Amino acid sequence: MDAVYHNQNSFVSSLDTAGKVITCKAAVAWGPGQPLVIQDVRVAPPQKMEVRLKVLFTSICHTDLSAWKGENEAQRAYPRILGHEAAGIVESVGEGVEGIKKGDHVVPIFQGECGTCMCCKNQRTNLCQKFGVNPLKSVMVNDGKTRFSTKDGSPIFHFLNTSTFSEYTVIDSACAVRIDPKAPLEKMSLLSCGVSTGVGAAWNVADVQPGSSVAIFGLGAVGLAVAEGARVRGASKIIGVDINPAKFTKGKAVGITDFINPRDLEVSVHEKIVAITEGGVDCSFECAGNLEVLREAFLSTHMGWGLTVLLGIHPSPKLLPLHPMELFDGRQIVGSVFGGFKGKTQLPKLAQQCMCGTLNLDEFITHELPFHKINEAFQLLLDGKSLRCLLHL
Repeated sequence: MDAVYHNQNSFVSSLDTAGKVITCKAAVAWGPGQPLVIQDVRVAPPQKMEVRLKVLFTSICHTDLSAWKGENEAQRAYPRILGHEAAGIVESVGEGVEGIKKGDHVVPIFQGECGTCMCCKNQRTNLCQKFGVNPLKSVMVNDGKTRFSTKDGSPIFHFLNTSTFSEYTVIDSACAVRIDPKAPLEKMSLLSCGVSTGVGAAWNVADVQPGSSVAIFGLGAVGLAVAEGARVRGASKIIGVDINPAKFTKGKAVGITDFINPRDLEVSVHEKIVAITEGGVDCSFECAGNLEVLREAFLSTHMGWGLTVLLGIHPSPKLLPLHPMELFDGRQIVGSVFGGFKGKTQLPKLAQQCMCGTLNLDEFITHELPFHKINEAFQLLLDGKSLRCLLHL
């Protein structure tokens, strides 16, 4: 792939497109659940503190799936270019952008880092007050307008600060992470969301310790990334919970030691986990976006110190399935966005760890397809047949 990157980089460097509108192919969502339409779109030049990116690889996550289905009516905006997991090369930068230049290899991130707000300056959080993830946001921060449009000039809305289902996209520089040009971009795309979210939850949020026990509810890409992170940290027991037994084979490759299929049990999942761990796990991770599962995850942790990390996306308006008095048993619950990573300052190091083999990313890419077959990639995820289908643009 190195030759491909070199050729793409040379191609981007040779382009005289800075300051001009680019016409390219994108997969546009025109309505909830409707097949994405591959069509020509116009991509405006980056404005102040923005970056225009040539996307080389992108993949589909369950957040894209939820937005495509329109599960949360308040978040619907059409037409829209979805996608938030990708890697590519900078085509041009807007006024004031520092630390990123044309030709740089970058990973776009939905959880930005401006570096100047109170949250960015506080080491206790990775949130950003200006460029944090906001599924209701559909335009650029600078002027409240879109950088995408149809051929007749009608606006096409943005998604999660990134909109990577397009050959070119414009993102805020706070959402662009420059990485080592020697890093394999097809694998680095996984750091835009799934792998960083899962590994970071184990490392930064739960701070999994050697010899500890964890339970992971939902063995999609995020859940398996949690397992990978826990394995690297030396967890002695990593329990995977899923109703799809096909996930168990993949789970073994990333360190899962025990598997539980709730459909095979005569007792509740948390009762089973408490029994096999002599009181419960040190930490659990809810990666399914299901409130009943969240309660099982909470009750599966050990009284006195158990921690549950919430990672799943919950479109339901229902509230937490907990009684306040249950917290007096010493169990805690916390949500995590992007695995607690401050993207621009900490993701380059994670990329280096992947390059040196600390983390194994090979298990996460289960399928690869050309970009024009993106609807097939969506179906693979819908059918539970893929973790990540890498799309080549």
